[in-house]
Amino acid sequence: MHPNRVFHWTDEQEMLAFVAQVSFATICVDGPAVVHAPLVLAGRDRLLFHVSRSNPAAAKLENARAIASVMGPDFYVSPDWYGTPDQVPTWNYLVVEAEGPLRPLDEVELAALLDRLSADHEERLTPKMPWTRGKMTPGRFEAMLKAIIGYELTIEALRGTRKLGQNKKAEERESVADALAALGRDDHAALMQPSPAGGRGLGEGNGLSAGSKPVQPACTSRPHPSPLSRAGEGA
Repeated sequence: MHPNRVFHWTDEQEMLAFVAQVSFATICVDGPAVVHAPLVLAGRDRLLFHVSRSNPAAAKLENARAIASVMGPDFYVSPDWYGTPDQVPTWNYLVVEAEGPLRPLDEVELAALLDRLSADHEERLTPKMPWTRGKMTPGRFEAMLKAIIGYELTIEALRGTRKLGQNKKAEERESVADALAALGRDDHAALMQPSPAGGRGLGEGNGLSAGSKPVQPACTSRPHPSPLSRAGEGA
């Protein structure tokens, strides 16, 4: 997480909504081991995911402590876009980390996870008729289930960074937004806009729109115990 507190994301509900919307994470455990997996948010304190049983990292996940890093939009900012002198290049981004212990799912829980995962994402394809495993040949789903392992991450710490130029003047952020819009990057431009009078603050909300395409980073954080907190602490 970014050490500058001005970029800390402190709204737990917004961070969880962001995780649910992106629904894909880089999951890191000691070893080191890293896996990339789709997520399901189960309440406010649990994440569910699955990996291939043949993944070399899978053996290191059972009963380990992990960090799931969920990345949203990110983009380069040119110093020329601020319209003021003595600026330097930077990179803006949104990210949430969920940390906690892992527990393997049993077969019933794993099947339920896959049903929930497909249902969530089939719903996003409306008006398409949703796919369900009822369309599969009997026994085929159960046979394929043996090739994967499911896990539950209990969220004991939730940290977020929303680095969107909060340390810049309003006119500088507006100038960057105009430059991004001129490049056709309207989603990024909207994130940089200061809020209208009486509206939400810069970068409020989960930071995603229907057209956003989150990209997952390599994991560089190492797990460390910390209590669940609404404050995004820098790492």
